[in-house]
Amino acid sequence: MKTLHKKLLLSTSLMLGIHLSNAQMQYPNTKKIDHVDDYHGVKVADPYRWLEDDRSAETGEWVKAENKVTFEYLEKIPYRNMLKERIEKVFNYPKYSAPSRKNEWFYFSKNDGLQNQSVLYRQKGLDGTPEVVLDPNKLSPDGTTRLGAFSVSKDGKYAVYYLSKGGSDWQEAYIMDLSTKQNLPDHIEWIKVSGAAWQGNGFYYSRYPKPEGSALAAKNENHQVFYHKVGTSQEQDELVYENKENPQRFNTISVSDDEKFAFLNISDRGKGKEGNALYFRKLGQKEFTPIIAEVGDFQYSIVDNIGENFLIETNEKAQNSKVELYNPATKTWKNIIPEKPEPLQGVGTAGGKMFATYLKDVTTRVYVYDLSGKLENEVKLPGLGTAGGFGGEADDKFVFYTFTSFTFPPTIYRYDIATKQTSVFRKPEVQFNPDAFETKQIFYTSKDGTKVPMFITYKKGLVLNGKNPTLLYAYGGFNISSQPAFSATLIPFLEQGGVYALANIRGGAEYGEKWHEAGMKLKKQNVYDDFIAAGEYLIAQKYCTKDFLALRGGSNGGLLVGAVINQRPDLCKVAIPQVGVMDMLRYHKFTIGWNWSPEYGNSDDATDFKNLYGYSPLHNIKEGVEYPATLITTADHDDRVVPAHSFKYAATLQEKAGKSKNPLLIRIDVNSGHGASNTKKNIELTADIYAFIFENMGIEVKGF
Repeated sequence: MKTLHKKLLLSTSLMLGIHLSNAQMQYPNTKKIDHVDDYHGVKVADPYRWLEDDRSAETGEWVKAENKVTFEYLEKIPYRNMLKERIEKVFNYPKYSAPSRKNEWFYFSKNDGLQNQSVLYRQKGLDGTPEVVLDPNKLSPDGTTRLGAFSVSKDGKYAVYYLSKGGSDWQEAYIMDLSTKQNLPDHIEWIKVSGAAWQGNGFYYSRYPKPEGSALAAKNENHQVFYHKVGTSQEQDELVYENKENPQRFNTISVSDDEKFAFLNISDRGKGKEGNALYFRKLGQKEFTPIIAEVGDFQYSIVDNIGENFLIETNEKAQNSKVELYNPATKTWKNIIPEKPEPLQGVGTAGGKMFATYLKDVTTRVYVYDLSGKLENEVKLPGLGTAGGFGGEADDKFVFYTFTSFTFPPTIYRYDIATKQTSVFRKPEVQFNPDAFETKQIFYTSKDGTKVPMFITYKKGLVLNGKNPTLLYAYGGFNISSQPAFSATLIPFLEQGGVYALANIRGGAEYGEKWHEAGMKLKKQNVYDDFIAAGEYLIAQKYCTKDFLALRGGSNGGLLVGAVINQRPDLCKVAIPQVGVMDMLRYHKFTIGWNWSPEYGNSDDATDFKNLYGYSPLHNIKEGVEYPATLITTADHDDRVVPAHSFKYAATLQEKAGKSKNPLLIRIDVNSGHGASNTKKNIELTADIYAFIFENMGIEVKGF
């Protein structure tokens, strides 16, 4: 890659020229139709309903017209390519996954640097020569076919692996003979929300019936579990479980490491249930026996079996979760690892030990227990950050884990179980100096007095003069934690004097289920208040002013950004809502959107409707208001949050606020999904976002 040494100084006239074009921007003239829905007596217009049809030629022409306007704008930013080149350079280093052992083989993935997809390797022993098992880069011309699950049979003879195309959540399964690394004729379609659990000469998987209409938008119902025997066709697969009376359930099967037990997990989020039912059957049996017979409000997940008994992680009577030992013969429970003040993130087993991972003020703590629940020691981590990957085989002598933080690239460590010692196994060599940056954690006060943590990362020597381009990110939902993690694509933003702030707002799992519940359903406004308060803190502390603040979020975070700029369009200069849930009245009509009802509520309910209608980004855009410069991003193969959300939101924003001096654009990627479908698309998208932010803040971008 060519290195740029000279600083690129943008003249005032050049900057002024681009900003003048913003004021004269012409958006596509989007057709409106006369469509009105009645929600509990309230008439709600939906004039852009036609954009929900992702297969229509008319929608396709609208996408082309919008992209033409957006990319013409982006192409005028003179340092756009320079940003892209710098992102490529810092991203271009070898990236490895932690190895996992199966018999004498260790499997791991590696990306040489800029490969569109990571390549799967294996080697005999830790000193063996790596050999390629599967290279997804060779499976499609544009590198958008991705490897999902890769599961090796207990005897090591076969592996089942899943592929997704163009960023879609739909997956297809293939079986590889590991002695030859050649595929068998077996081919399975329409897999979604599924593991690949081997038992004997086959495996369990979950799928939906072939969708009617659009495969990328049609509602997915009647989740079925099948057993596939190696060497047979999909038509011969055994239907193991379905429940047609409850079509909006997820049904999945896992298998114990010794293959003695199969565990059926059933969730019913379509009916607003947060928990799950759990059943088991012993090898050779046909019927499943209940551990938890009905879907309720509590969650139960199998950790491992100890002989005929089961280690189960649950949050029943323990909001921060605990581990119990269940005896199916007596149907009794015994507490093994009690609930702690910190939330339990997960438990893995390896080498006859349990590894329990906790979250303390949004950073990882790991403890080792014996199988009876006796605490043995804490695994000392390299610092405050995020660690994961503990787990393995019952006869393992050591385990691998990965540790990362904002400017600490993912480093793989080896933990020796007998000596309790940790050593570096593989450290990446990056194209920048991590010591040039620093991160601090602060706690700010939200509207109702709640203390909320936030990480702030920047170059050392930052001057608090209010003029630093500041990017505020949050998620705030679905009991998901936003933890410290390294992203090479963030470095060029920081190098330009940027400040990155990650707000750990309510709705996530940072402080257990209480923190989650405080940001869901009728309490969703707390999430928006927390995000607004984070922006106000950054302004008050002079990291930035509102003219140098950008808000960014994806998926549920895209909803967050859309809702906040409706409520506080004056808070920031730039907004980046990505693949957002923007139509809160109809989200449950598409693919597996009904699965989000426990989080949001559902417009079919009168109380929920009133709440959703009050903050839905699509339905609360204000006429004539000066909105921040907004770059909406989505993709044509997003079948999780279908692009119709962003299509209708963009059309409405341009209609009602199109006379704004700030650009209101939508960037629609092709052959990509809910996340960028390959490295190239990820780098291009990130460069466009940074260019858009800097341009609209009037930042003087320098060479690298």
